[in-house]
Amino acid sequence: MIDTHAHLYDEIFMVDHASVMNEIQSAGIKEVWLPNCDLETWTALAYLSDLYPNFCKPMIGLHPTYVKEDFESQLARLHEILVEKPVLAIGEIGLDYYWDISYVDQQKKAFERQCHWALDSHLWIDVHCRKAYADLIKILKKPEFKNVIGIIHCFSGDAAEAKHLVDLGFLLGIGGVITYKNTNLFESFREIPLESIVLETDAPYLTPVPHRGKPNSPAYIPLIAQKLADLYEVSSAQLVNQTTINALKLKEYSNFQ
Repeated sequence: MIDTHAHLYDEIFMVDHASVMNEIQSAGIKEVWLPNCDLETWTALAYLSDLYPNFCKPMIGLHPTYVKEDFESQLARLHEILVEKPVLAIGEIGLDYYWDISYVDQQKKAFERQCHWALDSHLWIDVHCRKAYADLIKILKKPEFKNVIGIIHCFSGDAAEAKHLVDLGFLLGIGGVITYKNTNLFESFREIPLESIVLETDAPYLTPVPHRGKPNSPAYIPLIAQKLADLYEVSSAQLVNQTTINALKLKEYSNFQ
């Protein structure tokens, strides 16, 4: 299994990262893909990906909730790093109107700029979107971005939005929310084929049942996989095989080892 989105550089994991890695690998996780947030998080992320190059795969990008007055200087430095260091993808990038709408215009500019990075570098994008799907889809439908592909991390849109995004060439990242008792998330993507689904945790956030209240971990991916297998009415092995194939196609697209 591949966890396509986890913040293993969070301080909660860095206290004893060797033990954390052993626990995750013992759960059957082949790789963990690390999305970046800003310049500050890049240091720990790069450290982990250099220390565990066969297991931790780095992305680089400016998370939308980190887009502030200094976003131009942040982007400039992140792009310098992108030129110097091979990465799996540009991410996590996108739009977030949930917490603060003070920087919506800046978020859009940052997102589009980083989509161009992906095109220029032949990389895919890892997309964060919260309460902003209409604007996200509008941007991704622009002719200049017709060749942009990637993952919609922690998909939370409706059925129409799911179809729009998959038709644009994106995969939907599904995590611990799918295990929550009161979620209706599956109603939004039940018509989406498994060929467009990947697994993720967003660790240490969005911990699946029965571990809610504790920090999330990529070691819990099997719980998400089993729940999805039950919902799609396929075997766990079939679901794991297909979602892993889906993830590896993106890795091959970026030509990242």
